[in-house]
Amino acid sequence: MDKVLMISFFLVTCVKNHKLSIMKKNMGGADRTIRVILALGVGALYYFNVITGTLAYILLALAVIFVLTSFVSFCPLYTLFGINTCKVKN
Repeated sequence: MDKVLMISFFLVTCVKNHKLSIMKKNMGGADRTIRVILALGVGALYYFNVITGTLAYILLALAVIFVLTSFVSFCPLYTLFGINTCKVKN
C-alpha cells in the first residue's frame, strides 16, 4: 500500500507541476469531490482487505486515475463525449 501511495503522490506532483496548456478544465467541483471520495473508498477497501487480487489492482488503478483527473480538473473521456461540468466565467 505504501508503494501505491508513493507512486500516486509522485504522479500527482508531476502532473500538477507540468500541466499542459492543451488540457482545458472540463470538470466541476462536484465531479472532483465525488472522484476523490470514491478513490478514498477504494483505498479503504483495499487497506481493510475487503477487496483483493486482480479486482483490487484494477480498482486501485482506477482510483489513481480519479485522483489525478481531480487534481488537474480534466477528464479525457469528458472531452471525447463533449461533456463539460466546469463553470466558466464569460
